[in-house]
Amino acid sequence: MGLSITHNLPRPEPQALASTIEALAARFGNRLVTSQAVREQHAHTTTWLPSQPPDAVVMAQETVDIQDVVRICARHRVPVIAFGTGTSLEGQINAPAGGICIDLRDMNRILEVHPEDLDCVIQPGVTRKALNEHLRDQGVFFPIDPGADASLGGMASTRASGTNAVRYGTMRDNVLALKVVRADGEIITTGTRAKKSSAGYDLTHLFVGAEGTLGIISELTIKLRGIPETIAAAACSFESVQGACQATILAIQTGIPVARIELLNAAQVRACNAYSKLSLPETPLLLLEFHGSENEVSEQSKNFSEIARECGGGDFTWTTRPEDRTKLWQARHDAYWAVQGLRPGSGLVATDVCVPISRLADCVTETEEDLKRLNLLSPIVGHVGDGNFHCSLLCDVNDADEMARGEDFMHRLVERAQAMGGTCTGEHGIGQGKQKYLKAELGTEAIDAMRAVKQALDPHNILNPGKILPAA
Repeated sequence: MGLSITHNLPRPEPQALASTIEALAARFGNRLVTSQAVREQHAHTTTWLPSQPPDAVVMAQETVDIQDVVRICARHRVPVIAFGTGTSLEGQINAPAGGICIDLRDMNRILEVHPEDLDCVIQPGVTRKALNEHLRDQGVFFPIDPGADASLGGMASTRASGTNAVRYGTMRDNVLALKVVRADGEIITTGTRAKKSSAGYDLTHLFVGAEGTLGIISELTIKLRGIPETIAAAACSFESVQGACQATILAIQTGIPVARIELLNAAQVRACNAYSKLSLPETPLLLLEFHGSENEVSEQSKNFSEIARECGGGDFTWTTRPEDRTKLWQARHDAYWAVQGLRPGSGLVATDVCVPISRLADCVTETEEDLKRLNLLSPIVGHVGDGNFHCSLLCDVNDADEMARGEDFMHRLVERAQAMGGTCTGEHGIGQGKQKYLKAELGTEAIDAMRAVKQALDPHNILNPGKILPAA
């Protein structure tokens, strides 16, 4: 939408870049692509950050392909950017210094499944939907659901979360081990299939969330869960956002094991009704899902309905019919596209923050008041069971005043969350877009420690440069 990126990174020397592309062409043939259209498809286009395409794209098929690309690029000091499905929202796949993009979508094999141990080993290009389709007949599933059909390698790299996080955790909680290609082309194995270990530094979780700046994931060992006997979805409207948030807090504090609990404010419900052809009351809404035995699901639903009534909730309806559940959750996953339909032609900024659950109601309420004061339209939707919510800000990119108000709103949103003991991002990551908030959140000493790790693992700064760490 026109906001600038602070890094001004030097591009490789022309001769170094030419030598790199020549060596890659000799190694990969027609799997090296330099066309403008393909390069643009491998840059950031989903939100307000400007698109910065790489100089070339290599279609990797095996771990050795990643190693060879990294070795050739390291020799000439040319940047390397890993690409999964391109669904990240903070510029993680941009190439601000040019360089070579490694497209991992063809590394999509499921290598091992161990249903008795509830784990599997996969390549990074496997998407969550493809994995669950493969697992369906074995009685297990992978629970992390960020909405988009993202690749598992990308989800690990951005420490993705999603609608099931309140019960099943985030990617951080569900990755057991990784194989990672280092900046010199060698491979690190970070762990085993054991469910716990005290063996040395926790390298697995160093790379989970590193956004490809420390190494490129070439293989993942991840946890699986048993498919519940019964799954019920529910919808409950509230008089206010405050009431919906309070019901969420009480449900979590009283130990109701909800699998999903999602907040949609009135503007988001209106957008979903129009886009997904629903007829939900256009007031704040909670969408929920309960997992367990038939009796457990019935008890969970009953207990939550009592809490909802105490917090100003209306009719509480729940269903175990798969087609009804699918319709509700598809509408939730289509929230981004539904928002775009509210104001065709406008730019859309998707951003997120996360706060301790006790401050959730305050943060969402104050955010809505800010939107009203600034005369801005930004529906709100959130994984409120863990204090995380998203704003989808619509702005006229040709209206300088409205753009300025939008930028002010986003800064105030982050500052509000941080003042409440929260974070500038619960799941979108830092990338390029949120670097400026790291110092206030973690302090100079923590950033210096991150720089030291980056220097140790990537001394020539070729792995996804310009991401996470603010400009020195």
